[in-house]
Amino acid sequence: MTHLVALEKVEKTTLQLGYIPLLDCIALLWAKHRGFFDELGLNVNLVKEASWASLRDRLAFGLLDAAHCLSAMLPAAAVGTDQIGIPLQTPLVLSENRAFISLSQKLCYALNIQKQDSAESSAKKITDYIHHNQNISFAHVFQHSIHHYCLREWLTLADPKLAQSIQLRTLPPPYMVEAMSNHFIDGFCVGEPWNTQAELEGLSHMICSSQQIIPNVADKVLAVTQEWAKQNPKTLIALTRAIAKAQQELQQLEDFTAVWQLLIEFNVIQFQCSSDIHVEKYFTIQNIIRHFVQGNAEPKAKDFEWLFQQMYKWSSADHTTQAYTEQARACLLLEIHQAAASQL
Repeated sequence: MTHLVALEKVEKTTLQLGYIPLLDCIALLWAKHRGFFDELGLNVNLVKEASWASLRDRLAFGLLDAAHCLSAMLPAAAVGTDQIGIPLQTPLVLSENRAFISLSQKLCYALNIQKQDSAESSAKKITDYIHHNQNISFAHVFQHSIHHYCLREWLTLADPKLAQSIQLRTLPPPYMVEAMSNHFIDGFCVGEPWNTQAELEGLSHMICSSQQIIPNVADKVLAVTQEWAKQNPKTLIALTRAIAKAQQELQQLEDFTAVWQLLIEFNVIQFQCSSDIHVEKYFTIQNIIRHFVQGNAEPKAKDFEWLFQQMYKWSSADHTTQAYTEQARACLLLEIHQAAASQL
């Protein structure tokens, strides 16, 4: 009976939900696996996208109903910096500030970069090396991402001018390891598990976390277009509720066997890692999943104010310090979040 009531309430029952293979898509996968979408009358198809650019375009033009999305895409869409200008909004944070900077093991050895080095120390070694006319190629996942901002803020710790001028390559997260293996790049900033995979393959070392460099802001969010949210508010409440329920369960789960198998099934985890092999990595990844968000995953205006500031800071446009409070609030769907949370 509950299922039938849910079917009558939502405006749209069959949804295309996009994601990129990263650890922080796990709440979407888990909600599907556990039947949380079905409970609310939603027939959700999970759609793996090849890159953040393709995910953004397909979301903006209606081929996806909702998506696991880079938080910084929302400010870019709000002001048309993404060259599309279709506003995106979010009712739910999927992860907060969980990126890492990895450098090739060869480079770490050559520059004596140690894991215990501070972010400022490793940045100084890298910038000094570059100033001696040595080329280093860094990759990030997308121009509008905390990964982009994290790399530049890291380099700023040692050399603000170099941080502004250095050219960065853009690569989808799953291609970072291959690019490192082929010597196409020397370092990258990406979310897990791709740093761990590159490290286990003997290609790179994680030298610092984004948490050491930038504030604890939203990294990935559940995103929809503003127009879609207006047309399907009840559907969006149900979708948000199902994913938030998955988040809560993942935070409290003791046995991660089924979660791990799901990550393998969806090609997020592509390496041997368990309670018997690479044990520290195995439990580190579990810990990351348990702590993707703090509190109830409600999006915060201050996070998006910071993202607006960063977007302008690292663009070619003249940057002046100002508040982006109203623009930030326009990215949030707090009423949807609150309605979904009240039903959990």
